[in-house]
Formats: sequence, structure tokens, C-alpha cells
Amino acid sequence: MKSDPLNDVINSIKMASRIGKNEIYLSPASVVIGRVLKVMQDYNYIKSFEVVDEERGGKFKVVLSDTINNCGVIKPRLSVKKSNIEKYEARYLPAQDFGIIILTTTKGIMSHLEARKYGIGGKLMAYVY
Repeated sequence: MKSDPLNDVINSIKMASRIGKNEIYLSPASVVIGRVLKVMQDYNYIKSFEVVDEERGGKFKVVLSDTINNCGVIKPRLSVKKSNIEKYEARYLPAQDFGIIILTTTKGIMSHLEARKYGIGGKLMAYVY
């Protein structure tokens, strides 16, 4: 039994990227995972994704780009104020302005850069660089 589907998806993307695969299929398809993939696509960490095999619960077909060095989930899902985002950026990313932290906010799932632009905090979910 899988206890954290987001962790499974992120680890599958990381492993597929390391071995040089161009596309992978990820299950289960959920709205939260879809929004995390959309943020990754917006920052060119993946080329595209789509839902396939919907009659059996759905899977994501993800086309990878060669820009992922590392990615992972952040556990526990820490709450972060807008003034503390920089502290977690230094903890999870190797350099300033290199990579993104994905977080969930009252305005939806977005990167830490967008959250800083809106002036809001949220809960940390994952990092990608």
C-alpha cells in the first residue's frame, strides 16, 4: 500500500531522469499531482504530461526534459510564512535562483517564486533543480 503518492511520483521522475528515459507513466492520476506536474512544466523541468487510461483510474504520461538534477518531497509538510521562504530556499536548493520549491497556498499550488510575488506563504511540498 502506498502511503505518499506524491513521493512515489517525484522519485519515479528522479530515477527516470537519471537513467535517461524520455517518457514515463505514473499512477495514480490525481488533481494535486497534476498541479505539481503543471508547475514543473511551467519551469521546463518536464516537457509535457497528459492523463491516459482514465477508465482504470488514470495514469499520467510524462515526457521528461534533460534539466532535472535532483528532486524530492519535503517531509513533514512544513508551514512557511512569506518572510521565511528564503530560509527554506537555502536549505533545499543548491544556490539562489537555481531550482524551485513547490508549495501549496490559498491561491493554489505554485512555486516559491510565485508565492513571493503574491506575498503569501503556504505549506512546502517538493523541490526541483
